[in-house]
Amino acid sequence: MLHIVDDEEIIRDSLTWLAQSRAIAAVAYASGDEFLQAMARGGEFDAAGECILLDVRMPAMSGVALFDLLAARGITRRRPVIFLTGHGDVPMAVDMLKNGAFDFFEKPFNDNQLMDRVLEALQASRETGEQDAIRERLEALSSREREVLDLILAGKMNKVIADELGISMRTVEVHRAHIFDKMNVKTAVELARLLK
Repeated sequence: MLHIVDDEEIIRDSLTWLAQSRAIAAVAYASGDEFLQAMARGGEFDAAGECILLDVRMPAMSGVALFDLLAARGITRRRPVIFLTGHGDVPMAVDMLKNGAFDFFEKPFNDNQLMDRVLEALQASRETGEQDAIRERLEALSSREREVLDLILAGKMNKVIADELGISMRTVEVHRAHIFDKMNVKTAVELARLLK
């Protein structure tokens, strides 16, 4: 999902159409406040990958102020921000990129280059989401399950794991089943691929 935040209706409409022409779902907001209200409601913020196209200069809350707020909340890690500006300068672009923006485009911009970067940002968002999901699953494992997991990944059989940890083979089987369930895999090979 592409989130377009720009105070100019013609720009919002143009970017929405451009995104849709590349099969990118898009939703537009006229201000930073409108975007924050939509975010508070949820709904369109649970897509597989997300990117924010953000105009630098807007009345009330500027794009820079919105970006700083989102970055402080850790939101820009999962939702890369691409800045758009008609008044950009090199120092501003450098500052934005240093502070974690994904990219910076000056208006008028090349439509294809912008959408290519949006697609890259969406892919980065998906990858970050997948990494976060794997980390959350790993954190759900008990310390004993982590020990068993490490030995499974080392290619050890249940009997060897039981001997090394001083537990019964049946207990290893139970831990193994819990690990596979929590990690949402069916085999040790899938587990190894997931954690490579």
